[in-house]
Amino acid sequence: MTMVLAAGEAPEFLGPVVALVCVAGLIGAVFVRLRVVPIVGFLLAGVVIGPHQLGLVSEEAYVQTAAEIGVMLLLFTIGIEFSLERLAQIKRFVLVGGAAQVGLTIAVVAGLVVAFGQDWRVGVFTGFLVALSSTAIVLKVVAAKGITTQPAGQVTVGTLIFQDLAIVVMVLLIPLLATGEGAGGGGPAGIVRALGTAALVLTAVLVVARKLMPPLLERVARLCSPEVFLLTVIALALGVAYLTSMAGVSDALGAFLAGMVLSESRHSAHALSEIMPLQMLFSAVFFVSIGMLLDVGVLLGLWWLVAAFAVAVVVIKLVTSLAAMALLRVGLPTAVVSSLLLVQIGEFSFVLQQTGAQVGLNPAGMGGQGGQLLVAVTVILMTTTPAFAAAGERLARWVGERAAVRGRAPSTGGGAPVPSGDGRDRVLIVGWGPVARNLGGYLRANNIPVTVTTLSPELAAEAEEQGHTVVRGDAVRASVLHEVGMASVRLIVVCENSGEETTHIAESLHNVAPGVPIVARPRDAPDVAGLHHADVRRVVDTSRAVSEPLAHTVLDLLDVAHASAGKPDPTVVVAFEPAAETGCPHVGEIRPVLPWSPGCTGCLKRGLRDWVHLRVCTQCGYVGCCDSSPQRHASAHSAEAGHPIVVSAEPGEGWAWCALDEIEVSPAVRGTPSV
Repeated sequence: MTMVLAAGEAPEFLGPVVALVCVAGLIGAVFVRLRVVPIVGFLLAGVVIGPHQLGLVSEEAYVQTAAEIGVMLLLFTIGIEFSLERLAQIKRFVLVGGAAQVGLTIAVVAGLVVAFGQDWRVGVFTGFLVALSSTAIVLKVVAAKGITTQPAGQVTVGTLIFQDLAIVVMVLLIPLLATGEGAGGGGPAGIVRALGTAALVLTAVLVVARKLMPPLLERVARLCSPEVFLLTVIALALGVAYLTSMAGVSDALGAFLAGMVLSESRHSAHALSEIMPLQMLFSAVFFVSIGMLLDVGVLLGLWWLVAAFAVAVVVIKLVTSLAAMALLRVGLPTAVVSSLLLVQIGEFSFVLQQTGAQVGLNPAGMGGQGGQLLVAVTVILMTTTPAFAAAGERLARWVGERAAVRGRAPSTGGGAPVPSGDGRDRVLIVGWGPVARNLGGYLRANNIPVTVTTLSPELAAEAEEQGHTVVRGDAVRASVLHEVGMASVRLIVVCENSGEETTHIAESLHNVAPGVPIVARPRDAPDVAGLHHADVRRVVDTSRAVSEPLAHTVLDLLDVAHASAGKPDPTVVVAFEPAAETGCPHVGEIRPVLPWSPGCTGCLKRGLRDWVHLRVCTQCGYVGCCDSSPQRHASAHSAEAGHPIVVSAEPGEGWAWCALDEIEVSPAVRGTPSV
């Protein structure tokens, strides 16, 4: 059946979607200019356009559907970043700090709710909601402050990981906490069943992550099709979410577990880079939809209660987080920074609230009013998270200074990064192929570390075999560059793309790292104007895969001395003219050539530089070492390629040698080959 809209008509959903996206983009841009996390802007955009305020979006069904997809993709990308390897590195922070923070928060909140006359089950459910923090917002704040690898960042991330994993148990326990007859069988037996189900779900995730997912993604990645790869990733996220929902587990939680499955593949960075644009769109819709739930009228009417609840949440989470940090013995500055990062209520709490509403549970036993209070407190605390983070840094700095005054060494786990010099020592090579391969070998021979980005699994494996660090994915994606670690990159080389692609990559990388010089070597004619606009430092214009001129340029920019530079010069044409009276019948095959490299090509590929003399093939320009050299690459090339005549590349020599006739070929004019 085909639906045709009359002229002037528009789909019913188009107006709300346009209003949502435009207002979210506008307010998000304002908050970016203010250097505030854009998610805060999305929350406020939802408050402004929601049905309770301006009413630009009155039909919530469309937004709710998009928000459900958004939270799944949001948690899927979070799961990708929480790999099992990363869990193992900070397992103490996860198992001790996270468990203590969640357990203490649930206990304190449940005790307070019971003290105000509510059932203990309602107290535990409310404790579940309060114990969780916003993984999406906190991770962005931690990354923006550059403390991900510092103690404060690791403790915070470890606690967030435990919270997200604890949701598996929480979702399964909520039906058991319901007071109605259809709750699903409470008591110890029900709790044991819930814990057993959670264990089975996590075990299945581990099995799939280790056994099934890597070979599947490897096969898809080998197609080198971003479109097919993206569809596979989305199918994985939504498919696992659907299967877990059928098993009685939240679909959003299933998407998170799917991300953890994908994190075990070496293509996780590639997957994250492909799905990130979609994730950003749908997560914006998700946070806007949360803001739309807030009724400002209720907030104004119950402002004192909202303020009291917000203060209570901050105090409870601050105290319980500090107590958990004390068990870890990470030092007071680190504990302060981490605790103030965790004081908000997280996006997963809305997933739990919906699960509880289905079985008759609501926050603090306050019915619909409790739901509004949860939304109001969550929006306020999410919005103020950057302010709490800044306060944590200042307080940690003050604590450290006081400790120094008293003669004690302050903890190094504070929020501010410790200066350690420039630290830029790495060359980033975008793409992998013949030119990049030779360049990588040349750089390794000069003890310069290399990072390679590529979409091809085969080329990535080849680069890894040569000892380079490899990040799989598109170099213009922010998540790929984050894994590369642009703070350590001294020079960028784009050398295996077409002219148009090279310009696009150079422009993107220049915007990300404006202070890092870029060298471009397109496969075809370069877009000189475009590359100049992208502030590319050097353009190597060649239609051949000649990597050594590029290597020469790179080493010059790095101020690295290289013994073989300029001998021969790969940019100078070698045009040997034989004497007329020569007796060699193969001189007709001699042609002008460009040397392949400034040293023996075969030796440079292997990181060697122990040749005696150099020879240049007069048919293709291959540079090889002479028969007095250990490797004898000139003769080997002549035999393999069937190119008989080589010319001496030594200064002051101008003779050639025919390997087939084993005779010297004299030049027309004695001396160096003509240029």
